[in-house]
Order: sequence, then structure tokens, then C-alpha cells
Amino acid sequence: MKKILPFFSYLFHPIFIPLLGCLVYIAFSERFYSQEQYFLLLFQVVIITFFLPLSFFYLLRTFGKVDSIMMSEVRQRKIPLVMQMVLTYILIQKSITIERFPELYFFFLGGFVSTFIVFLLLYIRFKASIHMVAISALTFFVIGLSVHFQINILYTIASLFLLSGLIASSRLYMKAHTSLELIVGYACGVIPQVVFWYAWL
Repeated sequence: MKKILPFFSYLFHPIFIPLLGCLVYIAFSERFYSQEQYFLLLFQVVIITFFLPLSFFYLLRTFGKVDSIMMSEVRQRKIPLVMQMVLTYILIQKSITIERFPELYFFFLGGFVSTFIVFLLLYIRFKASIHMVAISALTFFVIGLSVHFQINILYTIASLFLLSGLIASSRLYMKAHTSLELIVGYACGVIPQVVFWYAWL
């Protein structure tokens, strides 16, 4: 089991979570939009939350600002987190607006707040787990969708909690974080999502 634990850190890297959130939303929503509109949504999310950050990462790596996609050191995280906040802001201002996709809007807004909190923690030399921020935000977004659309997706939610445990174990096994960093990261992901429930549930 220990040999496959690192696999979860890479498979469920935070860069994939925005796309997963959109796919879950499309799968469990009541299909208010056409297939073309959903395709355009996914296209925008992939470009802004995957390809652009990946391009920035390789640029930063070229200049020696980061050494790996896991960004193990505190100093390596500041620029990528600022970039992530800027791109998320663009996404919720231009594409996933509150008028078009209110549920997704608050998911990404919660993600923006979580990223900002993690960024502030860097100034006290605290490296909260971004992996845990991402998976916990997704988990509680799915819980919100279950309540909002009145659907029974208990197995999906249970699977996400199981994944949270596997990812946390993976980060500990790889010595990427302490237990406290994992707990704080999980809380940073959960709290904004739960707070924003009151705006869309």
C-alpha cells in the first residue's frame, strides 16, 4: 500500500480539482444549459486552471523559482499562489459568473478565499497543504450540490472522504507535510465552502 500512496498525490494534484468540480457539477446538475455551453465552460476552465498554470510553472522552473510541481519549499509557493488567485479572479469575472453558474461561482470564489488564506500563512512560514485544501473544497462542494439539487450521492461523498484520507496519507508518506499542515489545509478548504453555502443553498 505504501508503494502506491505517492500516486494519489500526483493523480489528485490541486491543478486537476477545478476541472473535477466542473465535471461533478455537470454530472449532477439539472442540465440547465446546452451541451455546447457545457463544452465551452469546460474549455475555459481547462485553459485558465490547467494549461495557463502549467505554462507559468515551466516558466518559473526555467528561471529557478520552483524545483518541482509539488513546490516543497515555502518561498516557492508565493508566486504560483498569486498567479492562481489572479486566474481564478478572471475566471469568476468573465466566465463562471454568478448569473450563469451560481453554484460553480461560489465553488471558485471559495477556492479563491482558500488560496488567499494559504498565501497569508506563508508569511508566518506555515506551509498549509494545498492538496488538502483542494480535495476538501471539492468534497464540501459536492455535499452542497447534493443538498441543493436534492440528490442522493452518498457513495460519491464517501469516496471523496476516502480519497481525502489517502491523499493525506500520501503527503505524510512523502514527508511533504506535517499532520498539522494537513489539518490546517483541510480546514482552509472547508470553511470558505461552508460559509458560501448560505449564498446558494
